[in-house]
Amino acid sequence: MPEESSIEDDYREFREELLRDAEFSGEPQRAAFFQMFAELAADNGDTADLTYAPVFREGARGYQVDGYAWDAERGELHVAISDYHADENLQTINMDRPKQLFGRVRRFFQHSAGEDFIDSLEETSPAFELANLVNQAGSQIKRIRCVIFSNARLSTRKKTLEAEEVIGAKMTLNIIDFVRYLDIASARGGTEPIELEVRELNEGLLPCLDAHDPGSDTQSYLVVMPGELLARMYGLYGARLMEQNVRTFLQARTKTNKGIIHTASDQPERFFAYNNGITATANGLVIEKDEDGRPGISQIRNLQIVNGGQTTASLLYAGDRGSADLSKIFVQMKLTVIDPDQVDTVVPLISRFANTQNKVSEADFFSNHEFHVEMQKISRRLAAPAAAGRLATTKWFYERARGQYRTECGLRTTAEKRRFQIEYPRNQVIQKTDLAKYQMSFRPAPHVVSTGAQKCFLEFAKEIDQQWQTSRTTFNDAFFREMVAKAIIFRWVDKHVGTSDWYKEDRGYKANIVTYTIGWLVDHLSREGRKLDFDMVWKEQDVPEELQVAFTDLAPQVAGVVKSPPPSISNISEYAKKEICWKALCEGEFDFTGNLKASTIGMEEVRQRKKDNRSEGEIDIEIGFDTFVLENVNRICELEDFAKRKRIMTPSAASAIRKLRSGRIDLARSDKKGLKQLLGKLDEFSAGPRAWAREKERV
Repeated sequence: MPEESSIEDDYREFREELLRDAEFSGEPQRAAFFQMFAELAADNGDTADLTYAPVFREGARGYQVDGYAWDAERGELHVAISDYHADENLQTINMDRPKQLFGRVRRFFQHSAGEDFIDSLEETSPAFELANLVNQAGSQIKRIRCVIFSNARLSTRKKTLEAEEVIGAKMTLNIIDFVRYLDIASARGGTEPIELEVRELNEGLLPCLDAHDPGSDTQSYLVVMPGELLARMYGLYGARLMEQNVRTFLQARTKTNKGIIHTASDQPERFFAYNNGITATANGLVIEKDEDGRPGISQIRNLQIVNGGQTTASLLYAGDRGSADLSKIFVQMKLTVIDPDQVDTVVPLISRFANTQNKVSEADFFSNHEFHVEMQKISRRLAAPAAAGRLATTKWFYERARGQYRTECGLRTTAEKRRFQIEYPRNQVIQKTDLAKYQMSFRPAPHVVSTGAQKCFLEFAKEIDQQWQTSRTTFNDAFFREMVAKAIIFRWVDKHVGTSDWYKEDRGYKANIVTYTIGWLVDHLSREGRKLDFDMVWKEQDVPEELQVAFTDLAPQVAGVVKSPPPSISNISEYAKKEICWKALCEGEFDFTGNLKASTIGMEEVRQRKKDNRSEGEIDIEIGFDTFVLENVNRICELEDFAKRKRIMTPSAASAIRKLRSGRIDLARSDKKGLKQLLGKLDEFSAGPRAWAREKERV
C-alpha cells in the first residue's frame, strides 16, 4: 500500500487528470471518472468492456447502475456502479458504503424482473436498455459480476464481499477503490497480482510434483487441480486469471466449449483422461508438507493461465448450470514459476508456445509485437510542429505498455518531471487501445470500434500483423505522423460532440456517435475519390476549420441514425456493434456546409505519397540495419557460434561474418541480404544477439 504522503500526491495528480479529461472530452466529471476506472478494470480483467449507461433513482427504494456488458455465451453480466467523490482531498469509506451501493444494484435487478417497471421507462434510455436486457435474458444470466468504482480509500483491505443470489443468478461483488486503482495502474506486466490462498480455497494443500532440475533458474511443477477449486478461482477472479494476451483472445472470440461441458456433465470421471489440461505461470509459490510429509501448495502469487482458458470457463459454466458434479472432475496443470524480472519476456513466450495447438494467431499476441517497439522509438525521436500559440515543439508519447507515461514521470525529480511534461504533454499520450480505435474509425469500421476496446484491438492487431509481414517499411515516420493526425481529429470530434447543446439535451452513446461520424465522412470522401490530408493536420497540430464545420453539421445527423435501430433491435449499444448499422449509415445522405477540397487530397496524390513514404521507410530500415551491425560488430563471433549451433548458417551470411571479423563494414548487397536472413531466423529463438539487441531497444 502506498505511503500516506505519496497517496495524497497521487490523488491530487489523479484528480488533475480527471478534470483535464472531463474538460477535453466535454463530458461531466462522473462520466470521465467512469471511463478512467472502466478502462483500467477491463485491462486488468475485472470486467469486460463496459458500456457507460448511467441509471439512477433517489430514495429509499432507489437504484443505481453506471455501466454494463453482457456476455451471452458465458451467461455473465458485468455491471459497475460509481462512487465518485468530487472532493479535493482523498476521502475514506468503510464497508457500509459498498454494502449500500450493492443494495442499489440489487434493487435495480429486482425491479427489472417486472414488466411494469420496464413499461414505465423511456425506450431510448440506458435504464430501459439494461432492464430490458435483464428481463429478456432471464435464466440465461448465470452469473452477475458487480464492481464498485470508488475514488475514495476503503478502510479495510478486503476488496470483495461474499457472493449472493439475485434474480436467480450468482452475483460476485468486487471493489476497486483508489488504493487498488493505484496498485493496478503501477503493476508490473500490466495486471494486478492475485494472491491465492490455496489452503483456504481448497480446504487443504494442493499436492504437486517437482518437474525441474534443482539447479535450474526455472521451477516447474505438475499439479492435479480439482475441478471445484478451478471453478471457484475463476468464479472469484474471472478473466484476471488469464494471461493478458489470452484474456484478450477469450474476451473477443472464444466461446465456452460444448464438448468440454458435455464431458464434465456426462462423464466427469473421464475428464482428466480426455482434457488436455491447462498451462499456467506464477511469480511465486509457498510449498508446505502435509501430515504425511507430502509437498503441497498453500499459496500462489499471481497465477496466470496461459493455455486452458476454455477449460476453465467451461467448468464454471457447467457448474453454474448445475449439469456437472465438479467434485468428480480433475484437471492436469503445468505450473511454472517465473522470476518477476523475466515476466515481460518469458510469460508471452510460454503463452505463445502453449497455444500453438489452438486457433490463436500471432495477432492474438500483438501486445508484445515489434510494431509497438517501433512506434515507441519514433515517438521518442520525432518532434511535432509547434501548434498555434506555442513557441516550442512537443512530442507525442506512444505508450506500448500501460502506465509507461506515469512511470516515466515518477522516475524524475520535480524539475525533471516538469521539463518532461513540457516535451511530452499529458494530452499527447496515445495508448495501444486508443490507436486501435483511431485506426479502425478511419478504416472505416465504426461498428468494430463500437464492440469495445478489447475486440477492436484484436481486429486492429490482425490487420497490422499482416501488413507487418508483407510491408514493414510502411511503419515509418509518415505512418506515425498520420497516426497522430487521426488522434487529433478523433479527439476534436469527441470533445465537440460532448460539448454540443444537442448532445447535452439527450446524452448517451457518444463513443458510437463519434466513430460513426468520422467513418461516414471518410467513406463519403472515398466515394468521391478523395482522402483527408493528414499531413496538413500534422503540420497544424489542429483540425482545419472547414473540417470542423463539416463534423459539426454531420454529428447530430449521424446520432439520429445510430439511435434509431430497427424494430427487431431494442438495444442501441448492441445495434451500433452490428454491420447493419454501418450499412444503414452509409446509405444515408447527410448535408454539411463548407468545401473540403483544401483539407483533402486526390487519389493520385495519395498514391504518390505512399510511394515516397515507402522509399523513406526503406532508407530508414537500411540505416537501422547498418546501425545495428555497427553496434554489434564486437559480438559477431557470438552470432557465428549461435548460428552454427542452430545449423542456420548460410554461405552468404558466412561471407558477411568473415568480412565483419576482418574489420570490413562495407558489405555487398548479397552479404547484407544473407546477414538479414540469418538475423530473421534468429527471431525464431528466444536467445541470441538479435533478441539481446531487441531487449536493449525496449528499455
